[in-house]
Amino acid sequence: MTLINDVNQEAVDKGLKNIGWSVGKFIEKGKLSETKETVLGRIKTATDLSQAGDADLAVEAVFENLEVKQDIFRKLDERSGPDALLASNTSAIPITELAAEGVSTSEETMLAGLNFIRRLGKEPIRVESDVPGFLLNRINLISYVEAIRLFEQGIGSVQEIDKGFRLAFGRKMGPFETGDMVGLDVSYGALSAIYEESKDIRYYPPQLLRRKVKAGQLGRKTGRGWYEYDKS
Repeated sequence: MTLINDVNQEAVDKGLKNIGWSVGKFIEKGKLSETKETVLGRIKTATDLSQAGDADLAVEAVFENLEVKQDIFRKLDERSGPDALLASNTSAIPITELAAEGVSTSEETMLAGLNFIRRLGKEPIRVESDVPGFLLNRINLISYVEAIRLFEQGIGSVQEIDKGFRLAFGRKMGPFETGDMVGLDVSYGALSAIYEESKDIRYYPPQLLRRKVKAGQLGRKTGRGWYEYDKS
């Protein structure tokens, strides 16, 4: 059984709707033999953490704000059992800062996490040191920053840069398309977290990204980011 928790019922309902859509697509493609009702029947929802004590694994998935994440982990720690795994999907904030318990994850916990990923049908990779941005985000975000700066300088348009990524690198989406899907505020938060920790100027959020975030142009979820979307 999986429990989805969010701060309000509207967010919970939206999340469940999105899951239902994804499950439907898997069924259409023949990747799931069960009915949508059967799959969704294994999901419960809540707007508080009162049921956290029953969890074997809790995954925090809020936006990139250290204080908010730490508050959630404090509450999870108070409610969960001693053998429960507490995990985060943070893009950039060091795990040590979230845990505030020490500088390393035990090998037992690491192996449990790797096993869980494999049970999901995915292939995990290990990150051996707790640095902001970890592995792939450190690489990806630099290319995103450089793409924004090239656009700011008028060297290439948003559309042409994305097209070049798809054609030359075999990527399904270019950096701006990906940025709109992820959310400009999420990328801004990740870049800021890495920069504050490392002081590496390569990760300082470009001016145009900062302005778009302030203007509320956050990507697909707001109808406008690097591209415009029909919200009807």
